[in-house]
Amino acid sequence: MIVLLLVCVLFQADYPWLAWPRAFAEASAIGAIADWYAVVALFRHPFGLPIPHTAIIEQNHHRIAESLGSFVEENFLTPEVVIGRLSGHDTAKALADWLVKPANSQAIADVVADSLPGLLEGIDDEDFARFLDRLVIPQLRTLDVSRIAGNMLKVMTDGNRHQPLLDHGLGALELWLTNNAGMLKAKFSAASRYTPAQLDAYIVNKFVEGIIALLREVVANQDHELRRQFDGALQDLILQLQTSHIHRRFGKTLMRDYVRHFRNGRHASALLDYIRTRVTAEVYREQSLVRSVSTGVLVSLGESIRRSPALQQKLNAWWLGLAHKLVVRYRRQISALIIGVVKGWNAKEASRKIEAEIGRDLQYIRINGTFVGGVVGVLLHATTLLVSR
Repeated sequence: MIVLLLVCVLFQADYPWLAWPRAFAEASAIGAIADWYAVVALFRHPFGLPIPHTAIIEQNHHRIAESLGSFVEENFLTPEVVIGRLSGHDTAKALADWLVKPANSQAIADVVADSLPGLLEGIDDEDFARFLDRLVIPQLRTLDVSRIAGNMLKVMTDGNRHQPLLDHGLGALELWLTNNAGMLKAKFSAASRYTPAQLDAYIVNKFVEGIIALLREVVANQDHELRRQFDGALQDLILQLQTSHIHRRFGKTLMRDYVRHFRNGRHASALLDYIRTRVTAEVYREQSLVRSVSTGVLVSLGESIRRSPALQQKLNAWWLGLAHKLVVRYRRQISALIIGVVKGWNAKEASRKIEAEIGRDLQYIRINGTFVGGVVGVLLHATTLLVSR
């Protein structure tokens, strides 16, 4: 525009019509320089001169940080805006649809499983011991061991679930008697010194054979008298474990002694090492139970959510309530975080990055300013001519 202006000035005397492009070039040059100055003044000092009200972003980046934090807090982090955006999305259904795909659930399970060894390694032995001492051991002290044992036996005996175990025990006893008949003969002979060895052997053999025959009868007959006596004794033991104060005191004494032994022996570190070793070995097995179970649980969770619209509604309501609480509670902290981060920026570097990010739009501001100035110059020239006539 300056070159065009010089050309018009040099040849206007010979070519009067050049007054029009001269007016355009003159105003365009002024507009271009003004817009160049305005754009440069936003980001730095023109020509490095400390002209007042230049390098505006650099000089005011603290105020800009405050304004940016307040702007985000007031226009983005309001409960109305956040809940309004989230309420239009069925988060629970989307989560369920995502979880039912085994690959997605397995990805979460893999992340959890891979993080377990590192988490366990990061636990300090003393911290683990304090955790057991403050949270686990007080619960163990109040544990009713007798009642728990009684309940476990009751569950085991309900529906005659214990009968296969009894059959297995009877078979093991028969095998023991068969394999240790010689030892029984030796013990009987030692206790009966004045009887012949042949008689001792005869008596012991008959005794063992009789016991084995009885055991086989009990195994073969599910309604055998000895079975009924055993079941009766077991039911009586269950009742005693569940109701007897003597058994309850014994259980508490047993647990107290165990806790004392655990503390005095400093077994917390050994327990933690055992957990680390077992978990690490389990996690990195080819068929990891932790990974497969976690994946199955997540897939089942997704299927349950997807099949239950009522559950989806509850989860969405819970999620929206949680989001509302988080926004109300932490909106100022988020705003303060933004303010702190922006204030921590290097002012010159921040100004340079903002200028580079805006990029070529700044060039278009200058170009548009040039042409707008030229058009205004032509209009002013035309207006001047009309007025002068």
